[in-house]
Amino acid sequence: MNAVLIGLTVLSALVMIFLVLLHSGRGGGLSDMFGGGQLGGSTAGSTVVERNLDRLTVITAVIFAFVTVILAIRLQPA
Repeated sequence: MNAVLIGLTVLSALVMIFLVLLHSGRGGGLSDMFGGGQLGGSTAGSTVVERNLDRLTVITAVIFAFVTVILAIRLQPA
C-alpha cells in the first residue's frame, strides 16, 4: 500500500509541476507555446482555458496534499 501511495505522490507532483509551468505569468510561460499568451490581452486570465488550467492545478494540489498526509500517517512509527 505504501508503494502505491508513494507512486501517487510522485505522479501528482510531476503533474503539478507541469501544470504550474503551463500557467502564464507576467512574462508569459510555457502556455505561450500552446496559444495561451497574447490572445486575450488584459483578460487572458479569464479565458476558459485558464480557468480549466486553474481548476486542474488546484485538484492536483489537493490530491498531492491528501496523499502526502495519508503517507505521513502510515509511515509514523507505532
